[in-house]
Parts: sequence; C-alpha cells; structure tokens
Amino acid sequence: MGLPPQLTPEQRRQALLKAAASRKRRAEVKAQMKNGEISIETILDIAKDDEAVAKMRVKELLESMSGVGKVRAQSLMERLNISSSRRIQGLGRHQIKQLREEFMKSEHAVKPGKLIVLSGPGGVGKSTVAKKVREASDFWVSVSATTRKPRSNEVEGHDYFFVSDEEFSRRIKSNEFLEWAEFAGNRYGTPLEQVEHALLLGKNVLLEIEIAGAKQVKAHLPQSILVFLEPPTWEELVARLEGRGTDSPERRAERLELAQEELAAAAFFDVVLINDQVESVVGKLVELTHN
Repeated sequence: MGLPPQLTPEQRRQALLKAAASRKRRAEVKAQMKNGEISIETILDIAKDDEAVAKMRVKELLESMSGVGKVRAQSLMERLNISSSRRIQGLGRHQIKQLREEFMKSEHAVKPGKLIVLSGPGGVGKSTVAKKVREASDFWVSVSATTRKPRSNEVEGHDYFFVSDEEFSRRIKSNEFLEWAEFAGNRYGTPLEQVEHALLLGKNVLLEIEIAGAKQVKAHLPQSILVFLEPPTWEELVARLEGRGTDSPERRAERLELAQEELAAAAFFDVVLINDQVESVVGKLVELTHN
C-alpha cells in the first residue's frame, strides 16, 4: 500500500476549516433535535443534500432526541440491526423505513398525511384534475412510472417517469411499487418510497392511477380514500375519447368499450365525484383531507 497523499499547508488548513464547520453544523442540528424544533423526518430529508448531516452517526442523532438518551438509542439500534458506527448516509432503505415507523409511534412524530387515490374511466379528466390539485393546494401529487412512450406535451419527472420494460420489471422484483397495473398495453406503477416519505412528513398525497392499481392500494393501505371520477354524461365521455387525436379509430373503439366496464367499478370506491367542473372537484378533494 502506498503512502497517504501529502497535503500542503493550505490544503491542511482548508481541511481543518471544513471539519470544524461540519462539527458546528452537526451540533446545531442536534440542538434543534433536542429542543423539538425539527423531527427525525426532517433530518433524513436534510441529509440528502447536506454532507455534514449525512455523515452524522445514527447513534448521535438518536441520542440527541429528547426522551431517547443513550440506553434507548442503543437498544433501538440493536433491534433495527444498525451498527454503532453507521452514518445517516449509510442507512439502507429498509432501515430508514423502520426508523420512520418507530418514531411515528412517539411524540416526535408528525401527524401522517392522508392518501387520496383518484381513479375513473379513461378520458374522464383525471390528469387535468391532478394538475389543478398540484397548482391550487398543498397536496403532494405522486408521479407514476410507465413503460409507454411520452406524448409530445409530457415532461419527464413531472407527468411520468418513462422507463423501459426491463427497468419496470426490475422495480417490481425489488418491491419498489406501491401498486402497478397494465393498461392499454403499457404498465404503470406508483413508487412506494416516495409516497411513504410524503405521508410520514404529514403531507396529503394524491395518486392519479388506474382502477386496478387503486384496488391494490386499498388492499395495502386500508386507510386510503378511493375517489372515483365520473363524467357528467356518457355522451360527454364519448366525445372526449373520440376527440383524442393521438388514437386510431380502432383504439378509440377499444377505449369506449373499456370505459363502459370501468364505470361499473364505481361501487368499489369510497367516494364518487362527477367531473362537471374541475375547480369543484379539486375543492371536494381538499375537503376529504379535513374529515
């Protein structure tokens, strides 16, 4: 093994300054934790972009929390199989989830948000409603992954995450989806970790997904509120589907047939809303989070 790199006096000075700044930053964060000014959720979020916080040992983080202390911190780390030298940036996804769940039970937890699942037949206007919700309320709107090709007006990471069939299959095997379904020859899935993280931060979450996916979410998270969006009339839904310039006549006929089947699924949902006015639907979705 070779000799370690030799630092110039200036490099050594800069390294010492950086180390001092990192220690000061971690001390500030621990003080905020002890005073109850920030939660463990906030720390995990900050660590994504703050190197000093990311390098904090998990043991230091837990011990700085009011009401935890060294004994409980050590016991918790042993139960979650977290080594005493592990830093926040080295936590695995499963360990992060366990920590979040642990502190949801305590006085440190933020009240979890509500999960609203919006579904309905193709062409009813789900995407338009979801867009307005994103603009007009404090909902966190989940972005789905899909194997279909993007339309000309769609933006990666905003409308969907566009992935290959191979990547989608890999995520299924890794249990990275809250739900997934195949629709019109393509697959759609909701990233699990993002939804869980938003709910635990106290954010209300809106999922805009297909009917099969909505049923999966209800099975996994019974507390979710399923909302079925209906058209004002069958004739209006027909007009919307036939007016889509991106579909062939054969594809439009298939969509109409499928829409008839999908409308029959309304009885499975907790709430049925008629999409006669987008602003009215958005207002009713917001009301559901206050109940």
